[in-house]
Amino acid sequence: MEYKNFDLNKIYDFKEYPDVKDGRCDNCGNTLFKSSVMEGKFIRECRQCGMKKSI
Repeated sequence: MEYKNFDLNKIYDFKEYPDVKDGRCDNCGNTLFKSSVMEGKFIRECRQCGMKKSI
């Protein structure tokens, strides 16, 4: 599996970093995510690599 070396400790903003391919993780291409709310923001986290985006 090829990763694109995003900083996995950072939460990326969807407005600044929209999905390259709709519904897929930009880092690993996975389509499965877990969702949570943190500080009033909806966070989408890739189940495979852990990349997070604030939606």
